Amino acid sequence: MPTRFKKSLAATVIGILLGSTLSSCAASDQGQSLTIYSGRSESFIAPFFKEFTAQTGIELNIRYGDSSALAAQILEEGENSPADLFISQDAGSLGAVSVTGVFSKLESSLLDRVGSDFRSSNDDWVGLTGRARVFAYAPDRVSKLPTSYQSLIENQYNGKVGIAPTNASFQAFVTTLIQYQGLATTEMWLQKMVENNVKLFEKNSQIVTAIDSGLIDLGLVNHYYLWEVSESLNRQINVKNGFFTAGDLGNLINISGAAILNQSTNKEAAGELIEYLLSDSVQLKFVADTHEYSVVLVDARPEGLPSFAEIKAPSVDLSRLSDISQTQKLLIKLGLI
Repeated sequence: MPTRFKKSLAATVIGILLGSTLSSCAASDQGQSLTIYSGRSESFIAPFFKEFTAQTGIELNIRYGDSSALAAQILEEGENSPADLFISQDAGSLGAVSVTGVFSKLESSLLDRVGSDFRSSNDDWVGLTGRARVFAYAPDRVSKLPTSYQSLIENQYNGKVGIAPTNASFQAFVTTLIQYQGLATTEMWLQKMVENNVKLFEKNSQIVTAIDSGLIDLGLVNHYYLWEVSESLNRQINVKNGFFTAGDLGNLINISGAAILNQSTNKEAAGELIEYLLSDSVQLKFVADTHEYSVVLVDARPEGLPSFAEIKAPSVDLSRLSDISQTQKLLIKLGLI
């Protein structure tokens, strides 16, 4: 993967302990407000928004929803959209809006905080956190782990695998397959998954819960849902994260990210929020509190998980994951949504 922003985690922690903060976010901006369309769930992102407002005085009007649905809403509203900022849980939804020219170019000071693989090739969106696509599985019921996402069509996994076709992250994964394997090959794999009695869920968390309860044995999810379900149940769950063979598209590293809309009259404040979310201290909080990967601090990753380099993820240009409509048409055609 391309060279990332190199920093020593130890040095970062020392700097934070010494009181290092974002000077721009320390200043008071009383009276300003931002309207945010957030594809990140309230439970994940609201504490960070609250802290930003406490530090800056900038009030946030937040509309939560599914990333792909919010992307479609922004496109429908056009120049009349009240949104200043779009925060998406995946690159695909950002790309779907980016190709229409609705986003503003971001300042280099924001873009340079992350590696080139975690930002738009058009410089109009930037990653905030990293999330690895994994297969979650029950260690006591799965003796032979799959080596590729393609392995899941084998008979040994018949009726034992779960997916969430309406989820934006799964749709971004399918979009990746279309971009790098072709539409026909992707359709064939999905059709074979259907024939192999794949189980459908609305959310990744439901897949993890189903594995824990024994309804299924494996599922395609983002890595951090194991923590989310375990914390919601207040107990250790019978689920582990697994990675496919190095370079397999099933090991896709996606991002949550942010973009500023052209028609925003509060671009400076919107930039402050992005700067805050990319600050060292907040990046460490993302890792500790939401169990996601930092896109800024190369050594900061969830406990017990491999680094990006160790995952050996496929080389994917996230800016190419923009044609969500083609993906959704394919999923509709196959009866998956």
